[in-house]
Amino acid sequence: MAATAEEPATAPTDAAANAAAAVPVPVLTPGAATEYVKPSFTSPTWPETSAEHPLTKLFSQIELLTEEAAHDEVYGITLSPNNEFHTKLILQKYLRANQNDLDKAKQQLLDTLKWRKHFDPVKAAGETFEKSRFDGLGWILPVEGVPESPNKRDIVTFNIYGAVKDNKKTFGDIDVFLRWRVGLMERSVQHLNLSLATQPIPDFGAGPDPYQGIQVHDYLQVSFIRQDPLVKAATKKTIEVLGRYYPETLSRKFFVNVPLVMGWVYQAAKMIVSKETAKKFTVLSYGSALAGELGKDVPKEYGGEKGALGEVGEPMKLKKD
Repeated sequence: MAATAEEPATAPTDAAANAAAAVPVPVLTPGAATEYVKPSFTSPTWPETSAEHPLTKLFSQIELLTEEAAHDEVYGITLSPNNEFHTKLILQKYLRANQNDLDKAKQQLLDTLKWRKHFDPVKAAGETFEKSRFDGLGWILPVEGVPESPNKRDIVTFNIYGAVKDNKKTFGDIDVFLRWRVGLMERSVQHLNLSLATQPIPDFGAGPDPYQGIQVHDYLQVSFIRQDPLVKAATKKTIEVLGRYYPETLSRKFFVNVPLVMGWVYQAAKMIVSKETAKKFTVLSYGSALAGELGKDVPKEYGGEKGALGEVGEPMKLKKD
């Protein structure tokens, strides 16, 4: 049984981009999950900000926040006064997600720290999942030459909902599904290489953020006639988790192989997310049209010049039941 339309729209979630052309991207082994190794790096100097700047104020409270949460890691970065540049890079994302509202950014960061301690998404990224549940559903791929991108190479995460053969098997256990989905998200964020970043987000939050990823949601062979309650429940939980704990990690999101008559998907998406996020959404009726948006360095089924996604993409670790 093919999956019905899962995750029609999310807040900024899924997956990852390089921080400027000078930042290297981990080599992805086609068709196999790679291991993430935290690189060693000498932190650059952060540009000076005024005492009243929201970033300055939030940074001054970082020790209190990490102590309250009993956790100090976000996206592989240790938040600490001694790690000023990369800590502030993370804080920028929380401020941007909340339009520089200090109190809201502070609460979202605290919630994230507590959740990461409890859920341990870094562990989830390296876990092995049942092949019968998730085979072919998620892939990560570096793509070069994306038009108008500030990066030499961007990380694109593909969510292939048509690969679902049994809704109950894949979505029936929400906890297992969420662990797989968060693991995929976390792995894509790891490929951002934030610990190698050397530049702040331009204009302290007003310019484009190069530390974001691109999401592709492929609905080929997915039924839009009705939505399975299992899929609906998994979708709702995924939106809540990724939207709350992965702010400002999405640059663009593509819904591909969506039937022409299903334009309501895009309209529904715009109603449940911020205007800023809705601007990042693009609906394409044909998968081959994706190359027109991301360039030719995408898999051949999306109009590109690379091999098939299953041959060149990086999946999560899977094992036979």
